[in-house]
Amino acid sequence: MTNRRALVCALGVATVAGPCAWANHGAKYKFTPANQASLTALAAYWNPILDYVSRRSGIHVLLRIGRTAQETVKLILAGGIDLVFTNQLLNPEGDRLGWRVVARRDTPPVSAQLVTLAHSAISSDSQLEGLPVAFPGPDAVIPYKIPMAHLQQRGIRVQPLFAGNMDAAFARLISRSVAAAGANSQLVTGFSRREGTRFRVLWSSDPLPDLAFMASDRMPRQHQMAIGEALPGMSRAPEGLTILRAASRAFGLPEATGFVTASGAEYLPYRKYAASR
Repeated sequence: MTNRRALVCALGVATVAGPCAWANHGAKYKFTPANQASLTALAAYWNPILDYVSRRSGIHVLLRIGRTAQETVKLILAGGIDLVFTNQLLNPEGDRLGWRVVARRDTPPVSAQLVTLAHSAISSDSQLEGLPVAFPGPDAVIPYKIPMAHLQQRGIRVQPLFAGNMDAAFARLISRSVAAAGANSQLVTGFSRREGTRFRVLWSSDPLPDLAFMASDRMPRQHQMAIGEALPGMSRAPEGLTILRAASRAFGLPEATGFVTASGAEYLPYRKYAASR
């Protein structure tokens, strides 16, 4: 799929048959991922995965991407989204709204980080005092809330700048309009692999599980279970494995990064963090 076609499918405005035209005409649900990268990169990663999952489960899953992290949160809270890939609902509010973990990406734990460029004169987070720091958005748990809590605990005052997504935050850092960026360690590694940019880590949190694939209680439980089975099943099927290899390579993930079944118990660290706020 070309980047142009991927973006058109992601915005839900395709009118001709193609990679985002589905063979089945059954139940249809909308999926929104966290803004971990640009719209084009997110669409190129998720569209082939959702196409496969839709065909295997018989459930039509459409990709909807908020243009910024703030817009994504609004989409979810407005009640029109049925499936998400996020960590922002792993709290009592998410429970109240009826969100349930059905799968997670099969990756090592991630960390919240504060990073700068490898050749920067800044070598300690204490040197960020009074300086602009880029973040994807004010609702991002790993790249914003946890690093900001760390800075506040240390009494380090910075000027937050919300870039809209993680790639845009890295772009601000590369352009030298900010001194550092709050980030997800997985995305730091992925961006460095894709773009060749070298970073210096100023601070890193304890390990946390990767984002959760979650379903709204508006979906019948059997449909949730079908999605929860199709995602992990990709790694066991030749076609699914081929899709995962291409998607992982494009997104800067380890080769053929797939999904595993999850119950929500893995995300206790997020709930502890939410309870401490």
